[in-house]
Amino acid sequence: MVFVLWYLQNIIFNIYNKKILNVFPYPWFLATFQLFVGSLWMLFLWSSRLQPYPKPSKDFLLALLGPALFHTVGHISACVSFSKVAVSFTHVIKSSEPAFSVLFSSLLGTDRYPPIVWLSIIPIVLGCSLAAVTEVSFDAGGLWGALISNVGFVFRNIYSKKSLQSFKHINGLNLYGWISIVSLAYLLPVAVFVEGAKWMDGYRAAITAIDWPPRFYVWVVLSGVFYHLYNQTSYQALDRISPLTFSVGNTMKRVVVIVSTVLVFRNPIQPLNALGSGIAIFGTFLYSQASAAGKAKKKDA
Repeated sequence: MVFVLWYLQNIIFNIYNKKILNVFPYPWFLATFQLFVGSLWMLFLWSSRLQPYPKPSKDFLLALLGPALFHTVGHISACVSFSKVAVSFTHVIKSSEPAFSVLFSSLLGTDRYPPIVWLSIIPIVLGCSLAAVTEVSFDAGGLWGALISNVGFVFRNIYSKKSLQSFKHINGLNLYGWISIVSLAYLLPVAVFVEGAKWMDGYRAAITAIDWPPRFYVWVVLSGVFYHLYNQTSYQALDRISPLTFSVGNTMKRVVVIVSTVLVFRNPIQPLNALGSGIAIFGTFLYSQASAAGKAKKKDA
C-alpha cells in the first residue's frame, strides 16, 4: 500500500508541477511555496497532536543545517530543470543519482564500493548520455538543473548519515518536517532576491493564459500538497522497509512517473531516447542489486 501511495502522490505532483511551470515559469517561487505548504502541514500535525511533536534540541538543529541546505539545493535545482525540459527527461537524468553517490562517497571516504557496484554505474552514465543527446526538449539549463539536483540530494544523504546518526528516535515524518522548515528558511530570501520582482507580472500572464483563473490556484496548492505528501511517504517507507526494497521501489517509481507524464503531456520521444532512458533506469536497478550484495558481504565478513 505504501508504494501505491508513494507512486500516486509522485505522479500527481509531477503533473501539476509541470502544468504550473508551463504558464508560470518561476521555479524559485514554486519550490519555496511547496516547502511552505509542507511546513504548514507539519505545524498543523504537531499542534493538533495528530503527530507527536519532537522538541528539537540545539544539537539536533545544528546537525540538521547541512542536510537541509543540500535538500534545498536538490529541490530548487530539480524545479529549475522541470521548468526548462520535459518531466520525463529530468527524471531520466535524475536516475543517474547512484553514479554521483558512488563517486562522492568514495572521494569523501564515507563508503567503499566493490568493483561490481562501479560496473553497475556504466549503463547509467551511458543511458543518460544517449537520452540527453537525443532529447527533443533538450535545454542546457534543464540538464544542469537535474545534475545539480543529483549532487544536492547525494550530499544530503551523505551528511544525514554523518550528522543525524545520534537522533534515530526522531521518525521519518518528523525528520522530513524539520528539514522542510529549515529548507524554507534557506530558500525564501534567495527566491525573493532571484526572481521576486517578476512574480506579479508572471502571475498576471498566467491568469490571462488560463481560461478559468481559479484553476491556477488549485494547481499551485495541489503541487505543494503532493510535493510534501510524496516526500513524507518516502521517509515513512524508509522506516518500514529495507534499503534494497526502497531502492528498487524508487527505480520503478521513475518508470511509472516517466510513462505517466509522457502520456499526459504527449511529449515526443525518439526511439534512441527511449532506449537511452531504458538503459539508464535498468542501470539504476543493477546498482541497487549490486549495492545490496556488497553490503551483505560486509555483514557476513
